[in-house]
Amino acid sequence: MNQPEMKPFIDKAKILIEALPYIQRFYGKTVVIKYGGNAMINDELKNKVMEDVTLLKYIGINPIVVHGGGPDISSALKKFDIKSEFINGLRVTDEETMNVARMVLIGKTNKEIVSLLGTKGGKGVGISGIDGGLLKCKKLYTEVDGQKTDIGFVGDIVSVNSKMLEDLTKEDYIPVVAPIGVDEEGNSYNINADTVAGAIAASLEAEKLILLTDIEGIKESVDSDEIIYKIGKKEINQMINDEKIVGGMIPKVKGGIEAIDAGVNTVHIIDGRIPHCLLLEIFTDSGIGTMITK
Repeated sequence: MNQPEMKPFIDKAKILIEALPYIQRFYGKTVVIKYGGNAMINDELKNKVMEDVTLLKYIGINPIVVHGGGPDISSALKKFDIKSEFINGLRVTDEETMNVARMVLIGKTNKEIVSLLGTKGGKGVGISGIDGGLLKCKKLYTEVDGQKTDIGFVGDIVSVNSKMLEDLTKEDYIPVVAPIGVDEEGNSYNINADTVAGAIAASLEAEKLILLTDIEGIKESVDSDEIIYKIGKKEINQMINDEKIVGGMIPKVKGGIEAIDAGVNTVHIIDGRIPHCLLLEIFTDSGIGTMITK
């Protein structure tokens, strides 16, 4: 085989060498991944993400997957002729909606992810916040025009049973967490998946919290195309106050800030529509998306 024919293989070797210092740095560390958006809908992207997660486990990193399921829930609600309403990026959840969300997230979405991980050689274990008291919560109220507003069975996390997750990762399992919590009376609550991922990352003092989205990252403003590649907590709070960060991005960045405050090293908001987005973010010099630091 002559030199030109060797070039593709040499290029692959260079990529592996570029990844080496990152593999060394993150070996044995925990990475919490919020899995959502188009990466949960598009079959090709689904497979790429599960390949990435499985590879992370095999090279000695401990991934924990927290999934959303908004499209699946919305589809099921439509079939049952139940209307959806969102306030401040959170789904208003009455008892009927809660029953559907629990059925979809735990019974369908969670098990599909575990099954897909299995096809890649990953040992996924599907759990929800109800199992083993993983996510203890209380009722969450939001604010609308300065007024405290009841949005139904939506949970505010009180505590995370981090030992349960640690035990699973030590046994070479990949925990896959459905964002349903439970209160002291045994009531189930729907919890924003970004919030759950942030709380879990905080409780474990994870190395990274990675949020998969359908945008390239945090932008300079709502109307801007300019991506902010690195940003601190103070700047994010200012952007929220200036309404440059709005809607569904608010729970993402707030969960990220809380995770940073609790000891998570970095938070990454990346475009899950890019194939192998996790590997590109973790193992390349340039990375993709927005990195939040202290």
